[in-house]
Amino acid sequence: MTYRIALALAATLVAPAVAQDVRKGPITVSQSWSRATSPRATVGAGFLTIRNDGTQDDRLLSATSPRAARVEIHTMSMEGGIMRMRPLPDGIAVPAGGKATLSPGGNHIMLIGLKSPLKPGERVPATLRFARAGTVKVAFVVGGAGDAAPSGGHGAQH
Repeated sequence: MTYRIALALAATLVAPAVAQDVRKGPITVSQSWSRATSPRATVGAGFLTIRNDGTQDDRLLSATSPRAARVEIHTMSMEGGIMRMRPLPDGIAVPAGGKATLSPGGNHIMLIGLKSPLKPGERVPATLRFARAGTVKVAFVVGGAGDAAPSGGHGAQH
């Protein structure tokens, strides 16, 4: 019996963190993930894909998380060979029948004033606010510091 418990526990420790996509009305949020941060980091980033199966455009307006003092929607761009990051105060459009992808090097969710470092395997809760769909709760599944894409599946949750 003890062997079975130990085996089951070991399986949960190596199993990838996976949660279901979130669907609210025509909006589906999937692949919500983040990267681990260094112990002294005060900022982190969240990435995800938003699909709009509706007939009306929507817009991601803002986000909040209990893990950060402030959350902003940002974009990154190259200007004169220098990478620049700027907030998007009007959010991100999610066109009807289309999608918006927030990924490294582009649009992303910026977690500012982290209350503790982001550690691989944990889930960072956040609430996204859309113009039409309202609020959607997600969990960013934290991967390794150098990950370029989600490593364990989808991180959205109901």
